[in-house]
Amino acid sequence: MSRSVAVRLLSEPVRARLAAIADVDLDLVVDDFATADLRETEVLYTSWGCPPITAEVLAGAPRLRAVVHAAGSVKHHVTDAAWQRGLAVSTAAAANAEPVAEFTLAAILFANKRVLEIARSYSSDRRAFDWDARFPGFGNYRRVVGVVGASRIGRRVIELLRPFDLEVLVSDPYLQEDLGVDRVELDELVRRSDVVSLHAPALPETRHLIDAARLALMRDGATLINTARAALVDQDALTAELVAGRLHAVLDHTEPEILPPDSPLYGLPNVLVTPHIAGSLGGELARMADCALDELARYARGLPFVFEVSPATLSRSA
Repeated sequence: MSRSVAVRLLSEPVRARLAAIADVDLDLVVDDFATADLRETEVLYTSWGCPPITAEVLAGAPRLRAVVHAAGSVKHHVTDAAWQRGLAVSTAAAANAEPVAEFTLAAILFANKRVLEIARSYSSDRRAFDWDARFPGFGNYRRVVGVVGASRIGRRVIELLRPFDLEVLVSDPYLQEDLGVDRVELDELVRRSDVVSLHAPALPETRHLIDAARLALMRDGATLINTARAALVDQDALTAELVAGRLHAVLDHTEPEILPPDSPLYGLPNVLVTPHIAGSLGGELARMADCALDELARYARGLPFVFEVSPATLSRSA
């Protein structure tokens, strides 16, 4: 992992537990395999910034059997050569899904309640308004929420929404089981929903999944929440809708990731832009570290991983 990640991820409790499970040099953080001696290494405990595990790396690591990733996607470092070696691979994506789902839940409830617009108006004008007249029908009771993608995060969002008086829809072409909510086609979902929340992976076939035509299907005043990847949305088409004031948006990921200073998205009253903070940050890193340590402890006892990754599932996941 990168050294900056190691400083934040490998807290003293994590280091102590890691040392209790494995024979490990706690002062060795590898961010370049060319400088590392992996001849005796059996497991890599990885996170963000891990370099690719190439055929050359594997040639110098004859005992390597597993990768335990204390973060989400393993696509950046687990290569075809690693899969061909037959490495067992685990991910803490389930742990990383939790803060994203929590962020999404808050965004949904605030969006339907028009909290951001009311707060901005109140802060600017500093006087009373008839909020019901300004935002007819605002609130969460019997509103429709559409979840695009039954991923780990999408499924967790659905679970978190259960206590509320909301109608929840889901759209995912790979979904087979019953999640206890209405499964619909994507066009129907965007047409019916007051809030559309994106949780699909960024793949070639999902690029601009929400394009100008689907944005046009959305109800006037509906909100698009994107805590996934910006590539899922035609950002130019979305910006046009937002500037016109027809739609609202909560965007945790944009193209580019840091918008230029003159982007209209910064100042629009119907838009909340956050700098990719929905995932694990701060104290939430400990959840990912602990999840990966749980997996490492299972490996040490000869048990299979709970969150094992396979090449087959990577083709349609982040």
